[in-house]
Amino acid sequence: MEAISNTLRDSKFARWTALAVVSFTMLCGYYLTDVMAPLKPLLEKELLWNSAEYGFFTSAYGWFNVFLLMLILGGIILDKMGVRFTGKLATMIMVAGTALKYWAISTHSLDSSTILGMKAQVVVAALGFAVFGVGVEVAGITVSKIIVKWFKGKELALAMGLEMATARMGTALALSTSVFIANAFSNVAAPVLVCLIMLCIGMIAFFLYAVKDKKLDASLAAEAERTGIVSDEESFKVSDIVKIVTNKGWWYLAILCVLFYSSVFPFLKYASDLMVNKFGVDPKLAGSIPALLPFGTILLTPLFGNMYDRKGKGASIMILGSVLLIIVHALFSVPFLNQTPVAILLIVVLGIGFSLVPSAMWPSVPKIIPENQLGTAYALIFWVQNWGLMGVPALIGWVLNEYCITGTHLVDGAEVSSYNYTLPMMIFTGFGILALVFALLLKAEDKKKGYGLQMPNIRKQEN
Repeated sequence: MEAISNTLRDSKFARWTALAVVSFTMLCGYYLTDVMAPLKPLLEKELLWNSAEYGFFTSAYGWFNVFLLMLILGGIILDKMGVRFTGKLATMIMVAGTALKYWAISTHSLDSSTILGMKAQVVVAALGFAVFGVGVEVAGITVSKIIVKWFKGKELALAMGLEMATARMGTALALSTSVFIANAFSNVAAPVLVCLIMLCIGMIAFFLYAVKDKKLDASLAAEAERTGIVSDEESFKVSDIVKIVTNKGWWYLAILCVLFYSSVFPFLKYASDLMVNKFGVDPKLAGSIPALLPFGTILLTPLFGNMYDRKGKGASIMILGSVLLIIVHALFSVPFLNQTPVAILLIVVLGIGFSLVPSAMWPSVPKIIPENQLGTAYALIFWVQNWGLMGVPALIGWVLNEYCITGTHLVDGAEVSSYNYTLPMMIFTGFGILALVFALLLKAEDKKKGYGLQMPNIRKQEN
């Protein structure tokens, strides 16, 4: 047991205020991540993109993180340089990438140009999205380590759940407002400009957090001097990467992560289009149904995180979430289940599953990996995840373009392709089944190694 200490993180007001600030930064990042999803029909109408080009664009999110290992580099920088330096760098990269993406979509100077045989506008917008992807993913691992730094031994899963809920609020706002903003300004690029403004505000918010983080480090140093116990929180060696990747429990968690998120985030990229093509929802309202998913997680993820903090059962929570994922995607793939109330019900159930798994998965990492390796461990998990976030949207776009076109329909007087989403939903179901397998393997490994995934996170401290 650890002795009660006198540091800034022992102040409830201080740690929850810190959480609120960094969570707001992530809300701004996730708004941009999904702002284009409801705009797919408008992109086809106004910019003449097709599904393959849209899939190429959305896959760009993971290009640099996966192939240039930027996310792993970001994790090493995080463990070496600390959260303040890394977070500031990440937020500036987010702003730069978004600015490039906005320019590409709003300018007419690329209209007649091609790059590598593709529309120059698509390629440049994708490059901007790829740069943004580096920033937001590095910001994500930075915020994860910040939360562990402030909440370890306290309300860790609840804090992570609240941060995820706030980030999901950004997703929900993107899905529910982007078409409205585009129509209000008669410009498909207008929602991206809103994102750019929000990200500038989010960057300023993180710079303000850095002041509080510096005070926390000072209080930790003072406490270490008082007790004679020196913290090695930022101590990290590159050779520690070997220890992480040879940990079987870490691999099960990482693979579960990529399979689970590949069944949700790429689905959200196409969910609005699914509502239009299968359920006959008006394109102007189609984003409002998928928006129920992140809105639901805003309430449920902290609830399930609090349960994990107090009752444990983290591995069991991940198993249950994977089962719900399978059920939802399997039912979405049934052709005759095409009534709007069915779509709403399935999105609500998916929201429950999407709340269960992350609420237990992310707080479980510190139980498997030592704190001084957490930045790199999270970065490696996010890197594995980015393979899915990069590859699956491109796969679904290609499948839709090659095998699922059924005809055309009108969007504001313009003719765009119609799609049958049965095959894509079967693919998502397959990812869910594999996620369940690795959730079961993780629970078995926890029983074997005693990580404590089934144990509560909150621990009582002795004087």
